Amino acid sequence: MAAVQTRIIYEHIDLEGWNASIEKYMSVGGYGILKNTVARPREELCAEMEKSKLRGRGGAGFPTGMKWKFVDRKSGKPVYLVCNADESEPGTCKDRLIIYQDPHKLIEGIMCTAYAINAKQAFIYIRGEYTNGYRILINAIAEARAKGFVGENICGSGYGCDITVCRGAGCYVCGEETGLISSLAGGRAYPRIKPPYFPAAMGLYDCPTVVNNVETLCWVPIVFKEGGEAVSKIGSPADPGTHIWGVSGLVQKPGRYEIVSGACTLGELLYDLCGGPLPGRRLKAVIPGGSSMKILKWDEKFRVKQPDGSEKEIRTEDIRLDAQSFMACGTALGSCGVIVMDNTVDIVEALANLNQFYAHESCGQCTPCREGTLWMSRITRRICEGWGRPEDVELLMSVADNMCGRTICALGEGAAWPTQSNLGKFKDEYCEKIRRQQTMGGQARADNNAYRLI
Repeated sequence: MAAVQTRIIYEHIDLEGWNASIEKYMSVGGYGILKNTVARPREELCAEMEKSKLRGRGGAGFPTGMKWKFVDRKSGKPVYLVCNADESEPGTCKDRLIIYQDPHKLIEGIMCTAYAINAKQAFIYIRGEYTNGYRILINAIAEARAKGFVGENICGSGYGCDITVCRGAGCYVCGEETGLISSLAGGRAYPRIKPPYFPAAMGLYDCPTVVNNVETLCWVPIVFKEGGEAVSKIGSPADPGTHIWGVSGLVQKPGRYEIVSGACTLGELLYDLCGGPLPGRRLKAVIPGGSSMKILKWDEKFRVKQPDGSEKEIRTEDIRLDAQSFMACGTALGSCGVIVMDNTVDIVEALANLNQFYAHESCGQCTPCREGTLWMSRITRRICEGWGRPEDVELLMSVADNMCGRTICALGEGAAWPTQSNLGKFKDEYCEKIRRQQTMGGQARADNNAYRLI
């Protein structure tokens, strides 16, 4: 079966004649769901979200309805809503198009969510590099405020909520919700320990806070309109809805593709929609959900349990595009940023590039992450520059193993997973690169020093 797109969140993206104005959005029924939403009981809306079984689209995949349910409404403190538009995971660029081309879809989602959780103030924390996106959102919010969809007395309901857009400073760790909250409050982007700092109880300004990403918030009006049960039947039962897959790397047609969860396989996505590898090349490896997810060899095979309890052998290209299927194969769909590598890619250099990124982006709060990311970067750089030692392979794995589970936030594990999976699946390439360097001696080092990663 060939892969096909089902555009729900991306229904207006790249549409001929479409623009980002409020007039265009309202001409197709925009803000109609918000008008109906503010007339409904909040408990009913939250129940619909829980019924939908919709998972967050930011990377962690936490159930959205459950996140709303955890909000401490009895504390007497104000409730805040934060839209995570930081999108700084390498390989991820799906939310950007919504912000640039369909900002009012996001704004309607924010306002529907704010009403449901009774938030009087919402924030959009946007990636600092999205300069034009920031301007577009500021303009769109002003348009929505002028029409009575943002601000006081929304749609004549008596309920009011405003939206403030805040620009980040290009910091990767701000994609983690507690790091984002620290930055938004004016502090350093240091992630906070859970517990006690679960955002639903102690979030922004130590008040109850819901943090959802752009794509998740765009689903909210759809759930409220169609009903949670109807949405729960779209795609895989445990992971309903669509996912927007951002495919980058060495394929013929990289891009963003919205596909119903579980409707096709990874191979169908890369061959039917992305055109397969470049001419004369073959696929070697895929990182399925942004750079921090564990890598898959293209010729890898897995034993996967079936619903009837039996096991079936599948290949990487047979993995269905839903959360459970990737977990069964030892990785995760994360932010759905697929990074494709073909047979021309040097896996060691690719990992060195990632390790340089994580060493640069560690906030430095946790010793295992601060030191471990730097050590991993130095070791892989050393191998790439021709000074590798046979013991470096085990040393690299040891550093990665000692980072996992020992940091405040997931950046440490996200930095260690690529090293663990790369070494676990391509160890021979590391050993062969080091062996060849030692055989060639000084000339290999002189040649490799022409290319420096840091």
